[in-house]
Amino acid sequence: METTELQQQLFSYLKGSIPPHLSLIDELGELLDLSADSVYRRIRGEKPITLSELKTICEYYHLSLDQLLQLENDTVAFRAPDLAKKNVPFIDVLRSMLRQLKYFNSFKQRHMLYLCKDMPIWQFYLFPELAAFKTFVWAKSINNEQAYEGKVFSLAEFPFNDCYEVGREIIQEYNNMPSIELWNEESINSTISQIRFYKDSGGFRSAKDVEFVINSFESTIDHLKLQAEKGVKFLPKDPEILYKQTVQVYVNEIVIGSNTILVELDENRISFIPYNVFNFILTREKRFNESVFDGFNILKSRSTLISGTGEKERNRFFRVLKENINKLRS
Repeated sequence: METTELQQQLFSYLKGSIPPHLSLIDELGELLDLSADSVYRRIRGEKPITLSELKTICEYYHLSLDQLLQLENDTVAFRAPDLAKKNVPFIDVLRSMLRQLKYFNSFKQRHMLYLCKDMPIWQFYLFPELAAFKTFVWAKSINNEQAYEGKVFSLAEFPFNDCYEVGREIIQEYNNMPSIELWNEESINSTISQIRFYKDSGGFRSAKDVEFVINSFESTIDHLKLQAEKGVKFLPKDPEILYKQTVQVYVNEIVIGSNTILVELDENRISFIPYNVFNFILTREKRFNESVFDGFNILKSRSTLISGTGEKERNRFFRVLKENINKLRS
């Protein structure tokens, strides 16, 4: 492939990677300290970009040379945005997630595919009691925040109102993005295990705290069932006029894999692969995304649609989830 063609493809890729309301000319002019005319000449391939300019572009837009040169090998370049961050308070994890979803919604055409090995984090912020408990678990047992060492959970002491508010903002952004989700009965198991462990090990301050959290968990499942029934996203108690984007919910009784998120933003695809519970590596690499998206569609073809239709299967699925939650009361 000619150098000029590669250069034109680079700028075409960059244009598709930024939200439509932003100007690539303005961004590159500021980034490379060039006039608009100089940027145009590079975009058209009339003037080659220098190695220094290419380095600056790759660093700023998180591009790899493998990706840029379209090398046909088995190497895939991933970004790990949170790799250098240490001891980040959990509310900053939520704020980072909020920024990511706002970025998704800055595109006109957007779509999310979610393999729900566990419930999406934001769904735990539908109701305050479950939100507070999950935040405490994540902050203490996963994030290892020293402020909670030796503490037990109580709603009175740890309401996490700030995290709850950010969580609700995340849900609002999620509700503005159409999605397809694959669930199975294991999708709530980690939360059931957390509640049971805290209950059995004296991790709750009182029996009332346990009761409030379990009731809130049940309310969450009831809301997700109602959302699946209507096939649209909304917050609890929202009137129909506030209903947002569509959600297609499938149940796969064989395998889910991991909590993988796939998004389509205009003509671009991005895969988010989890690590360390909260963190993701991500890639826009075309061949990898084709493989992952194809894999998602294969799983979907072997799953049962329970949103908008499939009332019998929907009722059965959510009944099993609630029965498993109710076992926590014994």
